[in-house]
Amino acid sequence: MQREQFLDQVAIVTGASSGIGRATSLALAKRGASLVLAARREAQLAQLADEIRGLGRPALILPTDVSNQVQAESMVASALAEMGRVDILVCSAGEYVRVPLDKLNTAKIEHSLAVNFFGSVYPILAVLPHMRAQHHGHIVAVTSMDGKKGLPPDAPYVSAKFALTGFLEVLRQELYGSGVHVSNVLPGRVDTEMINYLRVPWISAKIAPEVVAEAIVRA
Repeated sequence: MQREQFLDQVAIVTGASSGIGRATSLALAKRGASLVLAARREAQLAQLADEIRGLGRPALILPTDVSNQVQAESMVASALAEMGRVDILVCSAGEYVRVPLDKLNTAKIEHSLAVNFFGSVYPILAVLPHMRAQHHGHIVAVTSMDGKKGLPPDAPYVSAKFALTGFLEVLRQELYGSGVHVSNVLPGRVDTEMINYLRVPWISAKIAPEVVAEAIVRA
């Protein structure tokens, strides 16, 4: 990979405070991108921004709950106002919501959809008019293998990831030829704090978030 692969391109990364989002932010910065860092935890964003600035790249922190439509739209508007453009949007914010059937209720499913589906849809729809107007941009969403194959007791999480996978497939086709590209990244279990309590079989061991970040960069 070339160090200046994304020189002076502006990338928004949601879920940037930890895990895949944090690793992706650093991977993009090392290749020349300017970063807009969005997540709920401001202290972690500030620490990451310092690391990115240490690499010689600009970093703007925008504490945001992307499951809130007003906050998600405001984040994108602030990014455009401060940075002047957005070339890349990486949606990696998420929450692993798993509930066995005998304890499942609609509130759990609605919560998962708010974070894991609308938490990507809101920023995508907010940035699309800008990307379409400039005839350039790339949207990447991190779904999961759960977005293709449901595993118990993950019904709330699976429902949201299936929905996001379908949304992205349609979006990619509708944007064909517009200059705006769409990629869906579907990792297996990743070694992040979101699932640090989860024990998995050795045959499907957790992978490092940096591995997913490299897949995002390649996309």
